[in-house]
Amino acid sequence: MRRLAIAFVNSSRALTHLARNEKAVQQELLLFVLSIPLAALTAPSAQAFLLLTGSLLFLIMVEVINTGIESACDAVSGDFRHEIQVAKDCGSLAVLICIVLVGMIWIYTLWQVVFS
Repeated sequence: MRRLAIAFVNSSRALTHLARNEKAVQQELLLFVLSIPLAALTAPSAQAFLLLTGSLLFLIMVEVINTGIESACDAVSGDFRHEIQVAKDCGSLAVLICIVLVGMIWIYTLWQVVFS
């Protein structure tokens, strides 16, 4: 139980830092908060609601991992290194893939609601 409490404290510290300092995380958190009532109003089922909101949580999770990668790379070297650029670009690509996934899920669900 102690390890779980320590993990919660560490996670809370990370969330606080990201919410205060990372624009992308701030935007995604705002989008998530705004999505809850929109998903509740438009989702045709509880499963659809969970898919809509869960996709945004997944995006936030990937953004957190991307930020961790970028921070670790910056801590290793401030100089330009091709390997660091590739690592950062891969993290960015992961976020982009998630954004496309979120968009597809939301568009599909809203399409079903409007045209069904």
